[in-house]
Amino acid sequence: MEVGGDFALENRLPRDGSAYYWADFFSPNEQADFFAALATNIAWQQDEVVLFGRRIITARKVAWHGTEPFAYTYSRSTRVAAPWTTELSEILRQIERTLGLSFNSCLLNLYHHGGEGMGWHSDDESSLVPDSPIASVSFGAARRFYFRHRREPAEKVSLLLKPGSLLLMAGPTQRHWQHALPKALRVKEPRINLTFRTMKTNP
Repeated sequence: MEVGGDFALENRLPRDGSAYYWADFFSPNEQADFFAALATNIAWQQDEVVLFGRRIITARKVAWHGTEPFAYTYSRSTRVAAPWTTELSEILRQIERTLGLSFNSCLLNLYHHGGEGMGWHSDDESSLVPDSPIASVSFGAARRFYFRHRREPAEKVSLLLKPGSLLLMAGPTQRHWQHALPKALRVKEPRINLTFRTMKTNP
């Protein structure tokens, strides 16, 4: 696949979707500066999820930003998007320019250390444009990331998401694959992950 006319990348998924990985999308200095700015300037909040009918407050912190005050509901919690910050606008500009794609929202996750992770899920909420690309950016600690096929859960794909990397999930990936960030107790450093998305807008 050619993205933005500058890259020819291997699809990391064997079927039913597309995942393209840039290990060094941002330079080491860029990723360090962005990590420091995001850690300081984002109004991080603890996440709330509902599991088996119980509302749980996670140690992981989140934020939700966009071009409009989009209401985004996931895990039975709803957030309203805050405006773009200076750093988010610059990260988005670089991604859109390189990929030749556009995004109107971003979900941010702050993992304080490897003892915090994310279970199996797909980003397929009804408020998102179906099959729209999702660009996932990683800053801070490197973490192992997994895909598994919905119909064949034993079929897995593993990626090490390095600091400054970009993972693009496209096509029907969210319909056919789940993804997860397992806990990694040996990792003591924090990680910030940004997932740029496309929310439905009123016609």
